[in-house]
Amino acid sequence: MVPFSILDLSPVIEGGTVAQSLANSRRLAQAAEEEGYKRFWLAEHHGMRGIASAATSLVIQHVAAGTNSIRVGSGGIMLPNHSPLVIAEQFGTLEALFPGRIDLGLGRAPGTDMLTAHALRRNLETSAENFPQDVVDLMGLMGPVQPNQKIVAVPGADSNVPVWLLGSSHYSAHLAGMLGLPFAFASHFAPDMLFSALEIYRERFTPSKYLDSPHVMVGVMGTAADADAEAAYHFTSMQQSFVRLRRGAPSTFPPPVESMDGLWSEQEKMMVEHTLQYAVVGGPQTIRDQIARFLDLTKADELIISMPVFDMDARLKSLRLFAEAQRALANAA
Repeated sequence: MVPFSILDLSPVIEGGTVAQSLANSRRLAQAAEEEGYKRFWLAEHHGMRGIASAATSLVIQHVAAGTNSIRVGSGGIMLPNHSPLVIAEQFGTLEALFPGRIDLGLGRAPGTDMLTAHALRRNLETSAENFPQDVVDLMGLMGPVQPNQKIVAVPGADSNVPVWLLGSSHYSAHLAGMLGLPFAFASHFAPDMLFSALEIYRERFTPSKYLDSPHVMVGVMGTAADADAEAAYHFTSMQQSFVRLRRGAPSTFPPPVESMDGLWSEQEKMMVEHTLQYAVVGGPQTIRDQIARFLDLTKADELIISMPVFDMDARLKSLRLFAEAQRALANAA
């Protein structure tokens, strides 16, 4: 049975507030826990009016405090924005508060535009180049304290928070394989290198103290409803959001529309449909069929779903329908 998880960006909807978004993230996580999802991950983005999870470790704490058993983590922390010691302390603290429930997914991208990235990092080139060593250093800081170790993360040392590498290209696939870490590919918005990256990761995987064999998670955008047309209607919020982002005008998360006609050019339509080609959108039977095909193609060990739905009640219903699809697929296996 392939477990399903949720990737949440704490969307700030048009006319809404950050406080409402964070409350909705906790509410979504509570529903995910009730429905048997394995993980609830939050992503680090900066300077984006439609995303409220910039202070990712704080939002993880907020969500974990409102749940009891579901794993909560980052999908991901953009490590070049931070020192490994700071992240070790933050996630060591989270592990102390919520033992056995915290995941640390790490990415190399800035999670923002270059101007904001410079404000975060100060030195863009050095930060990116140091990523492999920073990952190793971070895992060391969260492991057992070694003899004569000069720098100790308190909290953090011996917390042993599970680390995942996230990626949308071959870079992290190589690194995850070399370090023997689980690998999550961002196929929900970066489809082009999915299969080659998974092949590289599996071929280059070296067993480690963290993992005996390759372990892959793949991502999809997902919108489920009672009927295909209703799901497609809700999915127009994500389509509008991508068009605005590509135009360099990101905004709060827009309400759905009956038709995208007139809201995008033919070129923009092609771009969005290509970027979101693995999106799972439809009624119960449609999403089951789409997920089954995608899992068969990728041979993934886990599936993580980002649910870009404007209306909270519709988002919760989508979550329930995906959980039902997972159970149906498990029963059919």
